[in-house]
Amino acid sequence: MNEKHKIVVEATPHYIAAQSAPQQHRYVFAYTITISNQGTESAKLISRHWLITDANGKVQEVRGEGVIGEQPYLKPGETFQYTSGAMLDTPVGTMHGEYTMRSDDGGEFDAPIPKFTLSIPRTLH
Repeated sequence: MNEKHKIVVEATPHYIAAQSAPQQHRYVFAYTITISNQGTESAKLISRHWLITDANGKVQEVRGEGVIGEQPYLKPGETFQYTSGAMLDTPVGTMHGEYTMRSDDGGEFDAPIPKFTLSIPRTLH
């Protein structure tokens, strides 16, 4: 990975029981994303691309500008955090993808979002 463009993404998922309806195959999850610029050049988050897969293999693809209506600009050493959500038809699934970033020199690069698991409590050991 280019040290100039080193964006690290971490995810912390949570099951939202109050908004879920398992009897109707509706499982709602929140996830908090932390984006850290560990590189040597500032970069702006331009767009997102997510692949959300449930336990039945159904894939939802999500693309869009920015995150939660923002396009955060991160200088070296800065961090941006936000919380969003996803709904699945199954009690377990995964998410992963990438953010397209634009550096100060105008070049674009992808910051990978490592795969993480969405699961209701006590379904995975």
